Parts: sequence; structure tokens; C-alpha cells
Amino acid sequence: MPIYSYQCQACGHALEALQKISDKPLTDCPVCHQSELKKQLTAAGFRLSGSGWYETDFKKEKRKNIAGDQPSESKAKPEAKPKEAAGSTPAA
Repeated sequence: MPIYSYQCQACGHALEALQKISDKPLTDCPVCHQSELKKQLTAAGFRLSGSGWYETDFKKEKRKNIAGDQPSESKAKPEAKPKEAAGSTPAA
């Protein structure tokens, strides 16, 4: 569902509303209760979730899902150092 921005022409209050495309625009301001809300022209905001064309077309490296966990160096396990044999002395 898209997020629409509104601004009251009477008091200047601005708000955002999550609405279906088929929903009628809001008209009553929640602050001053006048029927002066006007829909603002803003950039479209949406989120792609689930699996679909964007997962395969925009995938990077070996990541299956862009929104999923990203492999990072900070999460990588440190390399294990070889243990010294019992009874041997470390080289100086």
C-alpha cells in the first residue's frame, strides 16, 4: 500500500497516511477538524518484499535475497591457529 502525504490548508498540519490506491483521499484534519486536507505530490515510496523479479534481477554476488542477511567480514570467524605439538617448544 502506498503512503500518501497530506497537508491542512487551514492550520498547516502535515501528516502521512497508509492507504489503498482505491481509498478516497482524506479530507478532515485531525488537528483543527476542518475539511481542508490536500494530498501532496511526493516521490513514490514502496518496499519490495518476498520473492520475485527484483530478487533475481538485482541480486548481488551470492546473496539470495537483497533484504536478507549480508555476509560481512565482522561476522566471519577468525582463522584457527594450528596447535603446537605436545612437548615441543615454540620457535624463537
